[in-house]
Amino acid sequence: MSTLPNFMHPHFDKNADELGVIEKRVLAKAHERKIISTDVNAAFSAEASRGERLADHIARVGGSWTFIVGFLLFLVFWCVVNTVVLVTRAFDPYPFIFLNLVLSMLAAIQAPIIMMSQNRQAERDRFEAAKDYEVNLKAELEVLSLHQKIDMKVLAELSALREEITRLSAAVSAKG
Repeated sequence: MSTLPNFMHPHFDKNADELGVIEKRVLAKAHERKIISTDVNAAFSAEASRGERLADHIARVGGSWTFIVGFLLFLVFWCVVNTVVLVTRAFDPYPFIFLNLVLSMLAAIQAPIIMMSQNRQAERDRFEAAKDYEVNLKAELEVLSLHQKIDMKVLAELSALREEITRLSAAVSAKG
């Protein structure tokens, strides 16, 4: 990456060889005047496998009020059917051992899927933090670059004003 702008290196307090991959990429994008920010959701979702998307969907559904209310209605239905409707021929009489087995199996399957989704969320957070760092770094470099340009412009104007003052001073002295 020898195309890195030299005026940016002092902002890092490092020479070009000591810069990391992210810093070099940000400097290159700043030098090319290209945008570095991206849609984090789209970029992260594009890398997701089918299983990861399924785990996210299951976690999203399993952690919703719709699921909780729906499952509560299912439990009430199960209990009513096996205690009131099927009084003599209940397929799962009280204490609902088969229901306990179904709930245990559901929990055994749902827990690792939710953990996969949580791990993926943590990975997404790290990805987003890295992108935020790149955008913030580029913004800082652009601000520092603008400060440098403004400082150079102000110094040039001050130099021109000093020359004008010297010229006017010499003209006044020559007349007097």
